[in-house]
Amino acid sequence: MTERIDPASDRAVYRQIADHLRQGILSGAYEPGQQLPSESQLMTRYDVSRVTARRALSVLVTDGLVLAEHGRGWFVRRTPPVRRLGSDRFARRREGKAAFTVDMEANERDFKVDVLYVGPGNPPREVAARLGCKETDKVVIRRRLYIVDSQPIEYATSYIPTDVAEDTPIGELNPGPGGIYARMEDKGYVFERYDEDVTARTPTEEESRLLQLPVGLPVLHLVRTAVASGRAVEVCDTIMNSAAFVLHYELPASLPQ
Repeated sequence: MTERIDPASDRAVYRQIADHLRQGILSGAYEPGQQLPSESQLMTRYDVSRVTARRALSVLVTDGLVLAEHGRGWFVRRTPPVRRLGSDRFARRREGKAAFTVDMEANERDFKVDVLYVGPGNPPREVAARLGCKETDKVVIRRRLYIVDSQPIEYATSYIPTDVAEDTPIGELNPGPGGIYARMEDKGYVFERYDEDVTARTPTEEESRLLQLPVGLPVLHLVRTAVASGRAVEVCDTIMNSAAFVLHYELPASLPQ
């Protein structure tokens, strides 16, 4: 059976097909994990070419609603966005919980963290400026890949001044309960604030590979500077799958008296 599209519309045919499928996903007609009609089925349903059917499905991949599985087909994405808490997410390190763990528990999600590298290295220029050091200075680098419901969603690199990390497990694979901030507090640092800058951009090839991103999906680039005892003690450079996150912030309505 051929479904109707509007040939007189100024909206491209493949986008009209994508609109139909999107409406089905958002209405619940297609449930998370369910396979969408194949390219051949869409060709018959809408009387279009395979190229047009594929472009329609690709739009939904770019929108973060659909995953393409090679050799199997097109499936409604199972993973709803993670609500990333903008406040209090660091405070529970005293309970032995890192910020990402707090987010995942609040979202009731299964997760794991793959540590890709821990060791010495040189900071990029922007990071060095935030840390108040030189690009040639050695720092401790920690790279992690965060995986939620079997899907990588975040890639983060922390840069910690060597003197901050020395005599602590920060330079080891497992820094212990509460993560690196808890170890800094153990050393006597008192945290004052966390400054975060968030931008959106096109991912690099390496970022697309690590996060398994569909073509055309942007990433969120978040750079956080942790300030404790009057100095920057860490810069964390994070690349986030933009379709996987909702950034949640609670902002005061007035300044404190």
